Amino acid sequence: MHKFLRAVGFSEYQNRKQIQQLIREVIVRADERSYTSLSDSSLFAEFDKNFAEDLGIAVCGEFDEEDNYIYEYYYPYLRSRIVSTAEDVTVERHLYRESYAGICEDPKIGVSLIFYLQNMIDYLKYKNQDRLPIRGTSLNLSALSCKGIVMMPLQKTERQKNKIKNDTVIRNRLIQAAKGGDEAAIESLTLEDMDMYTTVSRMVHDKDIFSVVDTYFMPYGIECDLYSVLGEIMDWKKVKNSMTDEEIFIMSLCCNDLNLQVCINSKDLTGEPAIGRRFRGDIWLQGYVNYPNE
Repeated sequence: MHKFLRAVGFSEYQNRKQIQQLIREVIVRADERSYTSLSDSSLFAEFDKNFAEDLGIAVCGEFDEEDNYIYEYYYPYLRSRIVSTAEDVTVERHLYRESYAGICEDPKIGVSLIFYLQNMIDYLKYKNQDRLPIRGTSLNLSALSCKGIVMMPLQKTERQKNKIKNDTVIRNRLIQAAKGGDEAAIESLTLEDMDMYTTVSRMVHDKDIFSVVDTYFMPYGIECDLYSVLGEIMDWKKVKNSMTDEEIFIMSLCCNDLNLQVCINSKDLTGEPAIGRRFRGDIWLQGYVNYPNE
């Protein structure tokens, strides 16, 4: 069973028989079907079914030469409507199955963003046409969480908010310059990080860490597309799984100036979401690449 199945409202699905019934439901009553060829003799197909708005299950597999569908794997998803970044994306195939990971270098985060690619059929079609790499793409990031907590916001004056925005712009410019080999920018970023580390280390002696750190976005666990996040809730809504009636929160977050949407089962969320409050939790990061129009 997929660990994050409960995030989309299937927390009670605990055995193989239930999962097989769910997979058949998705294949037979799919809202969207996508196809592409992997070779001369096989056709890869993905069936998507929404159980709430923008939230559901995808089933992937192949049609053989006799037109029999061979199920390979499934995954839960949340499709985001928010453009998170316009930086170029690199795509790599997973070793163990026909699925793909995307990699994006966004200066706002400071680390390479690795995510599970949702629209791999689109990517495979471009690959089959020998049209890679593709420039001018944008990326919608979403995430699933199995455990999270809502935290109160930090109090900031308008002057402090403006200073944070200005500092972020300056830091992003320095990161871009450092990537280009600017030694002065590299030195400036190094000194800034050292000063920040010293300041935080001094403050945490008599303050709670979350009263010092406003947001963060950092790798978590062994797998490369898992992250631990703390972000400000910009918007939120509660939806209901049409099959199980389980309630799910979908929150739009701003983490380190990066926008993404996160969904979590109401059973797994501690606290009540509200605009301005913060969400802290561990997430599985997914991404939908918007390819330029023909």
